[in-house]
Amino acid sequence: MPKRGKKYQESIKLVDRHNLYDPKEAIELVLQTSKANFDETVEVAIRLGVDPKHADQQVRGAIVLPHGTGRTRTVLVIAKGEKLEEAKAAGADYVGGEEMVAKIQNEGWLDFDVVVATPDMMGVVGRIGRVLGPKGLMPNPKSGTVTFEIEKAVNEIKAGKVEYRVDKASIVHVPIGKVSFGVEKLKENFDTIVDALIKAKPAAAKGRYFRTVSISSTMGPGIKINGQKLLEK
Repeated sequence: MPKRGKKYQESIKLVDRHNLYDPKEAIELVLQTSKANFDETVEVAIRLGVDPKHADQQVRGAIVLPHGTGRTRTVLVIAKGEKLEEAKAAGADYVGGEEMVAKIQNEGWLDFDVVVATPDMMGVVGRIGRVLGPKGLMPNPKSGTVTFEIEKAVNEIKAGKVEYRVDKASIVHVPIGKVSFGVEKLKENFDTIVDALIKAKPAAAKGRYFRTVSISSTMGPGIKINGQKLLEK
C-alpha cells in the first residue's frame, strides 16, 4: 500500500471509519479534511443494489445541479444547417458537422468535455463511437445530448448539468461541487443527485438500493453516509 502524506494522515484522524454519518455531518467533515492548496472537487460515490449486466437494471441519466459543479465544461456540438448557428449563439465552444467527426477520427482531437449531437447527425457520429464510447463522450438521448433542442442542451451543460451512470462495479460517481461552495450548497447538490437516483431506480432492482454511500474531496479520505436514511426522507 502506498504511504499517505502527512496532510492525509492528519485528516483521517478526524473521521470515524466505523460510523455512518448523516449527509450534512459528512459534508462538514469533507470540508474539515480538505487540506490541499487548491479548490478540491467534492465527489459522491454510491454503490447501488443493481446488476448492470442486465439491461433492465441500468441506471443512467443527467441532472442540472442547483449550484453547478464549479467547473466550466467545454462543449462540442455536431449538427448541420440552422442548428449550427443555434449552437454558436448558445455558447458552444466548438461547432461543426462531418468535418468535426473527421478531425476526431483522423487527428485524435479530443479537446472537449461533452458532445451534443442532433439526431440526424448520429449516423455520422457513429463512425467515432469506438473513440468516444470508452471515454464516456458518446452522445446519448438518456443524458440529453442527442437532441434538436441545442440551445437548451448547451445552456444546461454550462449551468452545471452532470451525467450519472452505474459502472461495472454497480457504482455511480458524481461530482457535486467544490470545497469553496460551503456546506449548504454542497448539501443541496447532494440532495439533487440522491433524488435523481431514487427516481431512476429500476423496477427489477431487488433488496437494498443504496448499498454504500461515501463522499470525499479530491485529496481527502472517504466519509461514509447512512444510505438507508436517504431512502426514508
